[in-house]
Amino acid sequence: MASVGRASAMLASGTLVSRVLGFGRAWLLVQAIGLSSIAANAYNTATIVPNSVYAIIAQGILNAILVPQIVRASVNPDGGRAYINKLITLGMVVFAGVAAIATLLSPVLMSLYGLRGAQAELATAFAYWSLPQIFFLGLYTLLGEVLNARKSFGPFTWAPVVNNVVGVAMLGVFVLAFGAYATGNNHPVWSPGMVALLAGGATLGLAAQALVLFLFWRRIGLRFRFDFRWRGVNLGSAGKAAGWTFAMLIATQVAGLVETNVANSVGEGHAGSFAMTNAWLVFMLPHGIIAVSIVTAFYTRMAEHAHRGAVESFRDDFSSAARSIMFLIVLASAVLIVLAYPVARVFTSSYQSMGNVLIAYLIGLVPFSLVFMAQRAFYSLGDTRTPFMFTLVQTVVIVVGVLACFAVPADFRAAAIAFVVSGASVVQAGLAFALLRRRTGGVDGRRILNGMWRFLVAGVASMVAGGGFLVILGGVDHGSFPVSGPIAAVVSSAIVGVIMLVVYLGFLALLRSSDLEAGLAPVLERAAARSSARR
Repeated sequence: MASVGRASAMLASGTLVSRVLGFGRAWLLVQAIGLSSIAANAYNTATIVPNSVYAIIAQGILNAILVPQIVRASVNPDGGRAYINKLITLGMVVFAGVAAIATLLSPVLMSLYGLRGAQAELATAFAYWSLPQIFFLGLYTLLGEVLNARKSFGPFTWAPVVNNVVGVAMLGVFVLAFGAYATGNNHPVWSPGMVALLAGGATLGLAAQALVLFLFWRRIGLRFRFDFRWRGVNLGSAGKAAGWTFAMLIATQVAGLVETNVANSVGEGHAGSFAMTNAWLVFMLPHGIIAVSIVTAFYTRMAEHAHRGAVESFRDDFSSAARSIMFLIVLASAVLIVLAYPVARVFTSSYQSMGNVLIAYLIGLVPFSLVFMAQRAFYSLGDTRTPFMFTLVQTVVIVVGVLACFAVPADFRAAAIAFVVSGASVVQAGLAFALLRRRTGGVDGRRILNGMWRFLVAGVASMVAGGGFLVILGGVDHGSFPVSGPIAAVVSSAIVGVIMLVVYLGFLALLRSSDLEAGLAPVLERAAARSSARR
């Protein structure tokens, strides 16, 4: 368990650095093209396809196939090297084909997302540069999951830092060369060079993120060679697993298509798809640092337990991971809900519209992270059919709810869409845990629920304290200190966040949470070790 804790900490540190750079990159992008401009929503729509495909690649097809399959193949005389080369070669061919087809269909894809006229033309120009990202995102995940399966977690987590460094540099060049929307230059005419620098720069960063992973393969005893002889290595079982996950991909894409069409219907001057993307970036910060890091560290262990049929060990790891996630995610969601407006002010002076979207998303942060955990549990069992089933239910809820958002006024339509997504995550989480409990004969539900109610009570208490102190600082009305500018917003957020942390931990101590002691043990042990070393 200590090794899992160290792996989780390493993953979290890499994710934190990457996310901080990602925030800087997102901030520069908003300064360059605005939050609710025609160009902003056009650019965002052009990047939706590769990002949506990647979300399913990372959370579905490759995670469902690679780690369990590589764990099983590691017992082969060559340690699974031949199998890995064949699987990587096949994946590269598939993703190159998908990227090529998507790029050729750029005009059709942009029209599917509800854009028309000049905005559709601009989005198509962006898409020709953006859609090749599908290949590099797929390659990054292919190479990274092989490293994860071999318990080399660091490179996969730290590679996005390279991407964000390149992205920040390219955006800096764009602002210096063409000016910034934030200073009054709204770029009414987009030249081919502007399009290439903005969208092509993003693709260049992703290419660097993927290719850098090849440098770490020799450390785990692998050397990649193309191998097109795909017969005789039991790829049939992998293909069957991919079939259900591909069906999940289609369902999720339908939901995303509906969301983007409704979001793009608001027109210029209202929070639309680009505002939702930036709010989602904030939403994903705690999920990536906490949930993804913890689950990634536990995933290989659960796959090994499942392969050996060690149900009790599998259940114990699932319970530990779920409670560790909730311990931190509940606090993160409470803090960000209270500080949604100041956090949005860091990005834009139109902080209220983005803040509303962020709050609506954050309502579903806890169930969203628990669904992520449940999906990985099923994948480690070699089951991709069940995740498709509970994702299909989520998709139906989203499609019906988001279509109803056409009736919501344009000022609040994006927030309403985000609220529907959160509600669907709640439904999906309940169904996922019920199905996993039936599959494994139990998920240590009593301990999980005992931890959850304590986390929720402590979270509400911290929100009351944080909200009260935010009011003392001046509130969130226009002109008040916490939203008077980006620096004031960061300072206010830091102060309120510390207060909420203290209250949260204090209430967990009063409620005698066993998870509090377990969660703080690594920190206390490290502090004690440093103290002893100084003596």
